[in-house]
Amino acid sequence: MSAQIISGKDIAAEIRAELKESVAALAAEHGLVPGLATVLVGADPASQMYVGMKNKAAGEMGIHSRQITLDPDTSEAELLGVVAGLNADEAIHGILVQLPLPGHIDEGKVIEAIDPAKDVDGFHPVSVGRLATDSGAFFPPCTPAGVVEMLVRSGHDPAGKHVVVVGRSNIVGRPLASLLIRKGRGGDATVTVCHSRTPDLAAVTRTADILVVAMGRPEMITAEMVSAGTVVIDVGTNRVDDPASERGYRVCGDVLFDEVKEVAAAISPVPGGVGPMTITMLLANTVTSARRAAGLDD
Repeated sequence: MSAQIISGKDIAAEIRAELKESVAALAAEHGLVPGLATVLVGADPASQMYVGMKNKAAGEMGIHSRQITLDPDTSEAELLGVVAGLNADEAIHGILVQLPLPGHIDEGKVIEAIDPAKDVDGFHPVSVGRLATDSGAFFPPCTPAGVVEMLVRSGHDPAGKHVVVVGRSNIVGRPLASLLIRKGRGGDATVTVCHSRTPDLAAVTRTADILVVAMGRPEMITAEMVSAGTVVIDVGTNRVDDPASERGYRVCGDVLFDEVKEVAAAISPVPGGVGPMTITMLLANTVTSARRAAGLDD
């Protein structure tokens, strides 16, 4: 029997509908319009496309979106000046500097320059530290937050479950583990984090009630690595050669979907799974930031 499909596209649409109502209420009741600024340095096609998608989605929600595009030879000092200006701009509640940056710019220095109160990407060291210690206001990184929402809203609350996370990146694996072990909604799980150096990875993944895979290795998780009834969330997005495709390639996840869906209780597809959730959670963080700035949320 095939698994339930956990559609990130559908869940993202549900959250965006809620956000649209919240944004309209903020404008009507408080005269407040959440503002998101995206900063793009250079002309990387993938980055341009991603920033464009963010701006389009923000506009559909009623969120004010401002894009700042800088030349690829922009100096680090100039970029830091742009960030400082956005920090001081009361109309901007969220700042996102699109990565990667040109090699002559220190990405860490730029991220640290963003006001943590506007760090809607959740990568500032203050945000990371508050997430790790579960203390103070912070914004969760968007992809891990999206994974948690997918689980909760699809009826697979991680509370009391053993969640195995495959991947230890600072973007997904580590912050996801921190979110899952927090007390409260979307948390209270027992978490095991695996990685490329984990001996007998399959022996660990088979112990999972919920398996989240974020390794960046195409279709590495096969049916024999998953126990019957497991819930599988595939974070991977990989482009692999496919001569049979018109484009010459296909997009796949880190999970061998056609095999694993026959074993798992539920599974997210690629594309249409975690991907749509990332931008949605960025917008959710921006709305939260606006509410905090207005003193409406803690």
